[in-house]
Amino acid sequence: MASPILIEEATVQDLQHAFKNKSLTSKQLVEYYRDNIFIQAPLLKAVIEVNPDAMSQADAADREREALAPGQSLGALHGIPVLLKDNIASKDKMNTTAGSLALLTSVVPRDAGVVSKLRKAGAIILGKASLTEWANFRGKRMPGGWCARTGQGKNPYTSGDPCGSSSGSAIAAAANLAAVTLGTETDGSILSPSSNQAVVGFKPTVGLTSRAGVIPITPRQDTVGPICRTVADAVYVLDAIAGEDSNDEATVEVSKYIPKGGYKQFLKADGLKGTRLGLLRDAFFKFDQGTVQNETFERHFNTLRQRGAVLVEDLDASKFMETYKGMDKYEILAMTAEFKVAINSYLQKLEVSSVKSLKDLIEFNNKNSDLQRIKEYGQEYFVEAEATSGIGQKETEAILKLATMSRDGIEKLMRENNLDALLSPSSSASSILATGQHPGIIVPAGYGREGLPFGLCFGGLKGSEPTLIKIAYDFEQATKIRKPPSHFNSS
Repeated sequence: MASPILIEEATVQDLQHAFKNKSLTSKQLVEYYRDNIFIQAPLLKAVIEVNPDAMSQADAADREREALAPGQSLGALHGIPVLLKDNIASKDKMNTTAGSLALLTSVVPRDAGVVSKLRKAGAIILGKASLTEWANFRGKRMPGGWCARTGQGKNPYTSGDPCGSSSGSAIAAAANLAAVTLGTETDGSILSPSSNQAVVGFKPTVGLTSRAGVIPITPRQDTVGPICRTVADAVYVLDAIAGEDSNDEATVEVSKYIPKGGYKQFLKADGLKGTRLGLLRDAFFKFDQGTVQNETFERHFNTLRQRGAVLVEDLDASKFMETYKGMDKYEILAMTAEFKVAINSYLQKLEVSSVKSLKDLIEFNNKNSDLQRIKEYGQEYFVEAEATSGIGQKETEAILKLATMSRDGIEKLMRENNLDALLSPSSSASSILATGQHPGIIVPAGYGREGLPFGLCFGGLKGSEPTLIKIAYDFEQATKIRKPPSHFNSS
């Protein structure tokens, strides 16, 4: 087998180069990640299942590579192992459960749209990553990274809270348990764990990637995106999964944003030059003087300027934040009703399942309260959603209010000031991006005094992925903050 030194922290481009010069095979790569997962599983609890078909998929990828005629090439993800968050359906021998025992042994009708695209790109479906159960929409006391199928996931840098519902995907990417991973976000679930695990998280415009076959919270905000160790790797994944899917109507309209030639063309070393970045210090960057975060972000602001960006600071932060007053209340009001409709629809389409409705899920949890830890973590969101009766007047008003907030908030701010991106630390702007269906990409920015990573997020308007990629890639290349976790390092 190839030396682990070759694979540890290897990028997609590194791996493809190793495939090409025959110093590595996809089979060896799958063996490496599989062994790492088995070693780390008791510690990190980042992976629920390893695909029993991963090795045969690797063998097939190796044969396809060997059969290439001179001058031919395969896509960037061909032969690359991918971990899927366990709310993304795969029609194979693995389960899709959102981390809950209630959906164990259920059978999905087909691959999720993004999984079909990954298979078409030649990627290997390595397994299912853990998550905060039900994408953190079950109980209000649910700790980040806990699900009934694995227990409590751990941050590989601190052994603490991995944060956000795509926790397993972020842990796995950070700890080198897969080449690349997929997560989902409704509000913060890609950006937050990516920040806490020193990886790159890419939340696309809602509808840019298909949600068909993804266990839903709300189609209005749900999106699927990559969690990887580098911006380039995230872009290779986005190129593979973005685009139309007949099973998700939103993708038909949103696919108009996909540039001819895809997204990798925007991985430019001078991507910051001439950009205008919104810096709302009082809204997002109010750190005490002398703190690690304060000093680190000030250095990063200088780096952005040195790379040719203009930081626009003469913005009214208080007026901007006032626009979003009450956002959380409206968001949860709309989301609760939307969840009941969406989850009932998903469950009813399963080919095999012991639960067919949200009411069934609540009953299952009550009957298995110890295994599901109902007393400790609750299922208040489930119960509140079940009590709703569809999208009525108050829910419609809440949705309209959220749209108005986005129009008068981030959309107005960016257009009136000709901004290319809005800066924010960690996931502090996630709700603003989520409720407006806007994209964001987070890049490792530093480490706190106790070693907890934190990131810098670049948010934009719908369809602004090309600009965000240029900005994030240039920043990443200029800073190169990411380092693998030493405590759980497998090499």
